[in-house]
Amino acid sequence: MIIKIPPEFDSKFRFILVAAERAKQIQNGAPPKIEVKSNKPAYIATREVEKNLIKYEILEEASDEGEIIEDVEGQP
Repeated sequence: MIIKIPPEFDSKFRFILVAAERAKQIQNGAPPKIEVKSNKPAYIATREVEKNLIKYEILEEASDEGEIIEDVEGQP
């Protein structure tokens, strides 16, 4: 299977993450948004994401700056 990554994705990694989450949803009973020959959740999810049928949102990560305190006293 050749996967075409839509230009909306900033990386292959993000594409795979979205498809994996969608595959979990399908495996847990969510109805597929397309009809395909396979009944495998990963295949269905990949095709759905490839056809831009799945919406996703990138959330900003929490910043941990300033929370790390190093004790350098007594270091050689």
